[in-house]
Amino acid sequence: MTGARAAFKPLPLVAAALALTLVVLLPTPDGLSVAGQRVLGVLALAIVVWITEAVSYPVSAALVVTLGALLLGAAPPFAAGATAAPGARLGTTKALGLFLEGFAAPAAALVAAAVFLAAAMRHTGLDRRLALLVLRRTGTSPGGILAGAILVGIVLAFFVPSTTARVGAIVPIMGGMVAAFGLPANSRLAACLMITTAQAATIWNVAIKTAAAQNLLAVGLIQQALGVTVTWTAWFRAAAPWALVMTGVLWLVMRAVVPPEPVGGAASRDAVRAQLAQLGPVRAAEWRLVAVAVALLALWTTEGTLHPLDTSTTTLAAVTLLLLPRVGVLAWEEAERLVPWGTVLLFAVGISLGSVLIATGAAAWLSRATLGALGVAALSPLAMVAVLSAINIVVHLGFASATSLSATWIPIVLAFVAGLHRPDVPALGMVLIQQFVVSFGFLLPVNSPQNMVAYSTGAFTTRDFLKTGIWITVVGYLLLLALAATWWRYIGLL
Repeated sequence: MTGARAAFKPLPLVAAALALTLVVLLPTPDGLSVAGQRVLGVLALAIVVWITEAVSYPVSAALVVTLGALLLGAAPPFAAGATAAPGARLGTTKALGLFLEGFAAPAAALVAAAVFLAAAMRHTGLDRRLALLVLRRTGTSPGGILAGAILVGIVLAFFVPSTTARVGAIVPIMGGMVAAFGLPANSRLAACLMITTAQAATIWNVAIKTAAAQNLLAVGLIQQALGVTVTWTAWFRAAAPWALVMTGVLWLVMRAVVPPEPVGGAASRDAVRAQLAQLGPVRAAEWRLVAVAVALLALWTTEGTLHPLDTSTTTLAAVTLLLLPRVGVLAWEEAERLVPWGTVLLFAVGISLGSVLIATGAAAWLSRATLGALGVAALSPLAMVAVLSAINIVVHLGFASATSLSATWIPIVLAFVAGLHRPDVPALGMVLIQQFVVSFGFLLPVNSPQNMVAYSTGAFTTRDFLKTGIWITVVGYLLLLALAATWWRYIGLL
């Protein structure tokens, strides 16, 4: 109750209600159904709520479903090519079913399973042990420590499918290393390590399909709209080159923009050893989790080649093993406490909202009214990537969640490319590239939960984060265009 009251912001909530009312009461534009207009009203409310964080994300999901069912239920049916009888209404039963479809999507099951896996990592302490083991192998110089922080983020990105959980595991370790050198919590070394932890996590969200919820939401929307399943390997093959180059860029940018104090010696190594000693020997539960995680990664990477099992099914099977008595590593009661159910709820509703936007024609109308009016449809594929990506990056400045941005932006891009009818613009490639850009939360601490986890340490200021983020964003954007002109054409993505 206390958290709910603290998150409540009446003025932004009123602004969201006004946005909904304004969109719904305006005359229905040509080419847009009444149902589509009302869904756009719900989208307007959701965007205001997401940007201002007027209520928590789970509450915003409940608002979307409730208002969507009521408003869409009172609208005339919108089936393509069908003429509704005078006074006919879709009905709240059908409307509610549409706004709950996301809960039945395979991608929603994958997200639910992924947060269970992340909870198992935290429960056993395996994520922290893996991070410490990696850091023990890196050097004790500032450059070596920085490289170790990046490497930890990369390793955990493959095994912990929750960005916030990964950063939450690494941040205390970095704080312990800073303390071991006798430096204050707001020293340059602390700022360098904390910013690096958040930015490295964001970079590898782009590379790994299972690393972040927004990726899985986009996969669900792509599957529903295009009927295409994006495998783990296909995603990694496309995005990994970008992440690998940006990893080196991150190391250089952090050394140049936030240069740490000249520390050295065995202090950091001793700090890591001390923290490992506190964890004690590897427990049986950790070994079982390692076995399941390695097997799961093997199944993800061989999806569609060595076996026909999709990512969602294999992840659900892994979670089932982790919950079984004696075989697993945590009981259901523990999982209930550790799993962020709000993430699952928002994710499923995000898929539903995107699907309804597409089904009612609202996404197509919105894409014509925005991207079409800007003349994006006439551009070459490379120029189209450049313009769409620039818009994506700017719009992200207003969002505190990449999942919310994905639920808003990807349906518009899907509708836009579907209406192009241009064989030189592959729909899947264009949408997938935009999903890569959705993760570009490099500029402000408020642009992602993982940034806020690092920012909460007090090690750096918003200006520090922005100074590094500008360089990472600019180089990342230019690298994106370079890959669009070369690698992505070579592999048939563009």
